[in-house]
Amino acid sequence: MFRSGRTGRAGDTGPRAVDVQPACLGLYCGRTVLSVNGSVEIYGECGVCPRGQRTDDNKICRECLGSPDRYDWLYLGFMAMLPLVLHWFFIEWYSGKKSFSALLQHITALFECSVAAIVTLLVSDPAGSLQIRSCRVKKLSDWYTMLYNPSPDYITTVHCTQEAVYPLYTIVFIYYAFCLVLMMLLRPLLVKKIACGLDYAFPYIILVLSLVTLAVYLSASEVESFKDLLVRKKRLVVLFSHWLLHAYGIISISRLDKLEQDLPLLALVPAPALFYILTAKYTEPSRILSEGGNGH
Repeated sequence: MFRSGRTGRAGDTGPRAVDVQPACLGLYCGRTVLSVNGSVEIYGECGVCPRGQRTDDNKICRECLGSPDRYDWLYLGFMAMLPLVLHWFFIEWYSGKKSFSALLQHITALFECSVAAIVTLLVSDPAGSLQIRSCRVKKLSDWYTMLYNPSPDYITTVHCTQEAVYPLYTIVFIYYAFCLVLMMLLRPLLVKKIACGLDYAFPYIILVLSLVTLAVYLSASEVESFKDLLVRKKRLVVLFSHWLLHAYGIISISRLDKLEQDLPLLALVPAPALFYILTAKYTEPSRILSEGGNGH
């Protein structure tokens, strides 16, 4: 841990310099404030800043207390309109001449995206408000912090990847998740009600739910390798159960009308689990934090 004192002349009320030694390398590596005792701040090791914070000019992780500027709101508006425009395009593409059913689906899509946007703002910090707390975007590299992890000895990499543009990355994915949930809840009921000739959505619901529950289970069970799966038979049972659901969803979508074309799709069944296991070591939070604290 490091201690920093704030010094200045008697009666000086201006800004006081903060001296932190040794220096923290990299554009986005910083030291978290562990405690404050009067005018003295106690800092942790150099590493990645917690979510909702970014480094100041002195390489100290400071909480983001600003709000998005007009350009940020325009960016969020574009990301919010993107799924709505895609909804409308594919509704028109598949509805054909059934204008009334298409109109109902257009309205439903607008309702889904509007509710998803409002709920996303309400659950974001500060919760319960339509305003959001954000870090100001200072330069283009703020969007690509994973490209600026320093290597002090050219061997060990200090992982300081963070959301320097908080929450402009994560809030978009949260919004898309709410859009997906609302679409799965509302759209099948509407399609069944108007009977416009479109297929029911249960195969897609099976695939999405099985993917989400598998990812949650593997994460909660701390599965990071194939060896972790073999330690307990229960994990294999859960994995094979999800694979059966994946296969059932794929069969329901394709209907196996053309066996020579549809059967190879079943080879995709293990793909989500394999992708998770192969990438888990790169995204495990505690490992990133521990590696980030090894910087000098």
